[in-house]
Amino acid sequence: MTRSRQGRVPDHGPRAVVLDIEGTTGSLSHVRDVLFPYARRRIAPWLAAHRGTTPWRQILDAVAAHIGAAHDEASALALLEQWADADVKAAPLKTLQGLIWADGYAAGELRGHVYPDVPPALQHWKTQGTDRFIYSSGSVAAQRDWFGHTAHGDLRPLLDGYFDLTTAGPKADTDSYRAIAAHVGYAPGDLLFVSDVGAELDAAAAAGWQTVAVRRPDDERAAVTGHETVASLTPLVSRPGPGRSTPPVDAHTQEDPSHE
Repeated sequence: MTRSRQGRVPDHGPRAVVLDIEGTTGSLSHVRDVLFPYARRRIAPWLAAHRGTTPWRQILDAVAAHIGAAHDEASALALLEQWADADVKAAPLKTLQGLIWADGYAAGELRGHVYPDVPPALQHWKTQGTDRFIYSSGSVAAQRDWFGHTAHGDLRPLLDGYFDLTTAGPKADTDSYRAIAAHVGYAPGDLLFVSDVGAELDAAAAAGWQTVAVRRPDDERAAVTGHETVASLTPLVSRPGPGRSTPPVDAHTQEDPSHE
């Protein structure tokens, strides 16, 4: 697909919207400054506390499968901590982080960060019949916990499903978007992927998806090129829904994104 076609959003609007989390629907700094350190400090204690249990064995087996060699707890711990320090998108680490965060959410020590424009956008899409999914490198369990414990309440009823590295594949891999399209049962051109990462958007566009980049006002990274860019989800809810020729009337389309 040529660069001129990337970011093009057809007039008929998407039948399903697939949203990234980190830097898109939630704060990048919250993930890096709160969630990652929280999990990093607890990797060794978690493995020790769960030694011999089914979740413990599943983590060690996942590390062994990822590397292609057997590992005991000590060597698995060393790898998991190395991956955490380097922010490696390894599925075993993401699964373990999700388990640790689940304990934090249950204890009231953690809350998922969601920008204020996200809940009305999700509600708008639900009302107009557009399906809503999340696709993140974090585990599906971690995604559910994130949206289930926000300052805006439990947002999980506004979502239709979740995809991660295990269920879909790497986010910069075009085949991952083909897999998601097959799973949800829509043609690629009827799917919209919204993310803050250019490589992910490029992969989705190469699979035939509609794409929109997000660059939040509090995000100092360079702009994403080759894709339409918005500062919040608010501009997207004015798009026509499935089968509509004109945008539906909705009060949320008038929301000022500067109020984030």
